Parts: sequence; C-alpha cells; structure tokens
Amino acid sequence: MCGIAGFIGFENRNEFANKANEIQKHRGPDHQSMWEDDYISLSHQRLSIIDLDARANQPFEKHHLVLVFNGEIYNYIEIKKKLIIDYGVQFKTTSDTEVLLEAFYHLKEKCLDLFIGMFSFCIYNKQTKETFLARDHFGIKPLFYFHNDKNFAFSSELKTLAVLGITSKRINKEALVAALNYLWVPNDVCIFEDVVKLHPGSYIVLSETGELNTYCYYNLNDSTQNIDLIIELDKALHETISRHLIADVPVSSFLSGGLDSSLISVLSKKHLEKLNTYTIVISEKDKKVEKMPNDQKFAKRLANDFGFNHEEIIVDSSIIELLPNMVYALDEPIGDPAAINTFLISKSAVKKGEKVLLSGMGADEIFFGYRRQTATLIALKYNKIPDFIKKTIQKAVALFPVKNEKGGLKLVRWAKRFLSFTDLEEHETYMRSYSYYSKEELSQLFISDCSEQIGILYTKHKAIFNAKYEGDIINKMCNTDIQMFMLGLNLTYTDRASMAASVEIRVPFIDREFINMGMKITGKSKFKKNVPKYLLKKVAENYLPKYVTERKKASFGAPIRSWISNDLRGMVDNYLSEEQIKSRGIFNYVFVKNMIDKDREGSADYAYQIYMLLTIEIWFRTFID
Repeated sequence: MCGIAGFIGFENRNEFANKANEIQKHRGPDHQSMWEDDYISLSHQRLSIIDLDARANQPFEKHHLVLVFNGEIYNYIEIKKKLIIDYGVQFKTTSDTEVLLEAFYHLKEKCLDLFIGMFSFCIYNKQTKETFLARDHFGIKPLFYFHNDKNFAFSSELKTLAVLGITSKRINKEALVAALNYLWVPNDVCIFEDVVKLHPGSYIVLSETGELNTYCYYNLNDSTQNIDLIIELDKALHETISRHLIADVPVSSFLSGGLDSSLISVLSKKHLEKLNTYTIVISEKDKKVEKMPNDQKFAKRLANDFGFNHEEIIVDSSIIELLPNMVYALDEPIGDPAAINTFLISKSAVKKGEKVLLSGMGADEIFFGYRRQTATLIALKYNKIPDFIKKTIQKAVALFPVKNEKGGLKLVRWAKRFLSFTDLEEHETYMRSYSYYSKEELSQLFISDCSEQIGILYTKHKAIFNAKYEGDIINKMCNTDIQMFMLGLNLTYTDRASMAASVEIRVPFIDREFINMGMKITGKSKFKKNVPKYLLKKVAENYLPKYVTERKKASFGAPIRSWISNDLRGMVDNYLSEEQIKSRGIFNYVFVKNMIDKDREGSADYAYQIYMLLTIEIWFRTFID
C-alpha cells in the first residue's frame, strides 16, 4: 500500500511532486521519491509490504515506462510465471510492482483482466508521452484527478490537490446534498466541482496533446445460478484468504466477534504461526445510551478458543480531540464514526510494528447481511396492510420516546426508522432505509433551492437499483450496496483512516473472483428460512462455534448517540450555534435547531444527522476557511 501523485503542464510540477510526498507521507513512510522529465513529474510514497528491498522502490522505471503504483496484486506470482513463459521476461526484483509494469508492457490495457488485487496506478510512456491510469475492479484503492485545457494532476488523496491549490475548491452542490442524505459522498461525484474520482473497473488514457479518454474494463455480471453453492463458496473463500495473506511482513486481523471478521481470522490462522487480533471496546456508560452489542465478550472468547494474540482498544469520549484530524484524514465529509474505530485499531497495530490488517468488510453487501436489507423486504409486505391499520400503528409509535433517563429505547428507535421508509416504491424504500432525510426534509435543511440536486440523487439511485438482477430484489439490494454503500462509505473511510496511521487494510471478501462467485448466487439462496447471509453461515458452521454463527448482526460503529447527548454536546452548541449556521449560509438554522432539540428531549433520533452537520462544519474550517 502506498500513495501516488503526478503532475503535467504545471510550471512548478517538480515542487508539487515533492510536496505531494510530504502531504501523503503517512501512506508510505518507508520511502518517498519522485521522477520527472520535461513533461511530467511523478511522486510515490512507499509502505513496504512485498519485496522489502530498495530495488522495488518507486517510481519504478523499466523499458521506456515509468510506474507509480498503490496497492497489491495478489496473484502476481502466477502472472510472473506467465510472463516468463510467454515472453521470456527477466525480472530484477521479486515485487508485484515489476510484474505490473511488465504485464502492461506486453499486454497494454489487457493486463487489467489478469489482476486480482486492489490497486490504482499510473504508467507513463517516455517515448509517446502517453499517460495511463487505472483503478481496481471495486474501488478499494482511491484515485482523484484534475484536468483542464492546460494541466493534469492526480493523487491518492483529495487533500493533496486541495493543499497544493490545484482545485478551486468550489463546492459541488450535488455532492453536498448527497453527503447529507447518506452521510457520505457517492463515488460518482466529488465534493469539489473540478475534481473527478476515477470509477472502479476503469482506466483513462491521456495523450501528449491533452486529450483524455475513459474506458471501462470490468462490469459485474448479473447472471445467477439457482443452486446452493456451499462447496464452491467454501473453496472460493479459502482461495481469497490465501491470496490476501501474501506479504513479506506479518498480517493481523480485525475481530469483532461477528461472523465475518471471525471467519476471516479463524481461516487465516490456519496459514499463520500466530495471528494478532484487535477489538473495539465501548464504555458501559456509552453502551447504556446506545444499546450496543457486547463485541468484547464474543471476540475475547473466540480469541481464547483459537489461540489469537488479542488486544482490546477502548473507545471513549477522548476521541473528541481526534475529530479535526479525522475530518482532514477522510478528505470528504463522512458522518460515520466507524472511521474512528479503524484509525484507533490501525494505530495500535503500528505500535506493535505491524503494517497489514485483514477486515471482514464486504460480506454483508454480497450475501444480504444488513438489517436494513431484511427490513426493506418487511416494509414491502407492510405496505399491503390496510391504510387504517398502518395509521393506527404510526400514531402509537409516535407516542413513545427513543430514549429516557434510563437510556436508549432501541425498539422504538427501530420502529420509527422503519416507518420512515414504508409506502414508497421499491427502489425508494431501499434508498430511504439508509438515507437520513426524506425529500421534504432535505429541501427544508438547505437555505437555497436544491430540488434539482435531490431529483438527481433519487434518479441515480433508481438507475443503480434497477440496473441488474431483474426480478431478484435481494440481489438488487446487494448490487446497490456494492455500488453505493461499500464504495462510497466503507472502502473510503477504511482506506483514509487506516492509511492515516500507515497501515494497509486488506478485504478478502472484496476480491474479484470471490465477488464474481458470490453474486452468481440467487437472492433466495442468500436469504433462506428468514436467515440473512444463509449460505455464508452454512459455510461458517464448518469452522466457527455456534455462539458466533447464531449471533445477531452487530454494526461496526461507535456510540454516537451517547456522544452527541453528552461529550459532544458543547461542541454541537458551539459549532452549530445560530450565529455559526447563519454565518456559514448553507443550512436552515430553524430546521437544525429543531433536530437538536428533539434529539435532546428524546422524542426523535437525530444523532447521526447532528454528527454529520458537525463534521461538515469542521470540514469547512479545515479545507475552505
């Protein structure tokens, strides 16, 4: 895992490349370097994981090509053998970097069809002055770029383009509206108007004359097989875990005690002499308000049963001090505090001299594991109930608070949330299940008219929801989550938060071959006997104890409701005051104040909306003011 950047056309491109090495040094503390000619300046920050020798440092030059590469090609040994047999290639390193360059030299863009891994890279042709950039199949690794008539720049992190003054930093209103709605910015837009995120499974070619063309090299196939693929799924799972363990440094793992991280950890341990695992622990005070599951108990028991070297990391109100740094690290406004967990675990790993962690991310998206997915199915059935009964239920639920002096009332909170996405079209029901405002509420939140942006938001979601798996609503939801939630939120905060601590996080479930297998399975096989992730659980039963496989779904989050009510209360009053909101000139203070008041009195749950507004204000102070 590394950081990359490049600059074309700028008079001070050499200075930019050197500064990029400093700005993104956290992504590659082991070595920073740059390469330039009279056309382009390239910079690279290396976190050494495969082939630790200095010969594998980047920018990497061979033939007439220069490469800067962020990520890992897990099947590089197989590709290397193919290149030796087919083309007689002679290698001077044992790195995947050289394999990538040689594959491109001989196969051009067709090399992308060979790669299994996570990557974003740039290859510059010194002879033709053509620049080629590509991003992995599912967007595990980021790539931002800026392009106008005279200049081109790219980087692993948006902050690099902002700090160097390359972007005008004009706010993309569509991205801001989406960020408020979802708590994160979707991949197809950037918070800055003049910056683009390269789409997963795509590459761009920039000619010497400045002509830029974008191409798609991968698109998920939506053909399914109406059989239970337990044996095939088990095999694919072992193969992806084996691939993700390839490293010349130790590999450790997240461990929440839930199904996904437990399965990754237990199967990884079969290949390793020892495995260090990490769990987030929440204080009892915060658990009372949030009604959070006891990850600590399950993770500790599993670690003892399987001989992991286990560490618990306490998350408490002291994280308030981390917020400005986390907002800077995340690049765009993200209102999910799970990023804090990722950062704290990564920091603990670094203290032990570790660079690589495994995560169970992706299984819920592929195998129908989120509660909101099941809730959507229930909502569509609920819609068929006579209106007078639904109105009676709504009136009854409205009478109850979401919290009282004894703590949070989770069932009431869930009931109110559930009723917010009933009586809608299929695609909109699912969208609202993970949105934080209705159309009307979004309109009221903003001072200026944003009806056009809201319309675009819903149109885009509908297109993604209906793009594949016709007649299979379960896989429609899974595919939507892969394209939206996994890419826009989970992979984004995981990359930035872990790399801020100089740690590489690998995601075995988000593997080209494994997802291709998982998304061939019909929806009814994934949700069977009213059991979410049915097939994956059947596989897991061969390796995990019942106290894990039968455990209810728990989120990888933080006690945000407790923090908003208590430890962050002063910051909310300061950053979201009438004077500050009106001075910022974006949001309707009366609407914001109403959310804060209702949340504090316990009649409604607006904790995440408030946290996102707080995050956005910190973001503006960090990047704009």
